[in-house]
Amino acid sequence: MGNVVILGVFVADAGFRADRMPRMGETLLGNSFSLGPGGKGSNQAVACARSGVETHFITKLGQDDFAGMAETLWEGAGVTAHAERCADSYTGAAFIFVQESSGDNAIIIAPGAGAQIAAADMDAQADLIRDASVFVTQLEQPMDAAVRALSIAKEAGVTTILNPAPAAQLPDGMLALCDYVTPNETETEALTRIAVATPDDAARAADRLCELGVGTPIITMGEQGAYLHGHGLVPAVRAGKVVETTGAGDAFNGGLAAALSRGESPLRAVQIGCATAGLSVTRAGAAASMPHWDEVARLL
Repeated sequence: MGNVVILGVFVADAGFRADRMPRMGETLLGNSFSLGPGGKGSNQAVACARSGVETHFITKLGQDDFAGMAETLWEGAGVTAHAERCADSYTGAAFIFVQESSGDNAIIIAPGAGAQIAAADMDAQADLIRDASVFVTQLEQPMDAAVRALSIAKEAGVTTILNPAPAAQLPDGMLALCDYVTPNETETEALTRIAVATPDDAARAADRLCELGVGTPIITMGEQGAYLHGHGLVPAVRAGKVVETTGAGDAFNGGLAAALSRGESPLRAVQIGCATAGLSVTRAGAAASMPHWDEVARLL
């Protein structure tokens, strides 16, 4: 059993459910509201820890009530947090719109103190990163911090995972630091200029990602499943009616990282990631929807 270190941000998710998104200048009555913990890195850490793996999370928080929400979440999930409190900023927050009929979502993120995470902070946490079995990051914190952390992990022989979300222009050489990348269809097109709708499209895009230096691309494809380079499409695992897709990608990445840290094969790890995501979409919320390992094991 290894351990996973995750770099990312926490945000408080303000979730609004309505029949549709309002047009500019329009006000609509919503169907419901919820406030809860989110942020890609934090969600992934919760999913990983609930999978029964020792999980560390590097981030920054403000001095406010949302920071207390984060710390309560991590304590309950079993995440070991390495979270600096920043008096001059606020804890991140997100607006999440959920379409009632489909469960699809649209999101705006204000990272707050997470935007202050710097490369120097990664140097301060270098020993923690080097001691990991698996290191994971995304793109909600500044890019230079992600690159530096990936470099530290790669040089130490740690398995590296980049979830390139939200989609962004990556600096030259960043993909070569990644043993795995896990973009969705939109993020894959941003990286490769190849539109992905089918497994054949995913195969071409995965080949292109390998040309850019990635060890093993894994393209998540929603209800189709995930395309694993060298294997093909791994089907989605259905666990029930879809309630909300918020956090599904984070559930996948957390489950994947946990499985790899336990020594599972890439194929089995992707299957576990799909099952973790399949359970998460049957529940409302982001961090709240992350399943425990016994649930995933029963579903598999």
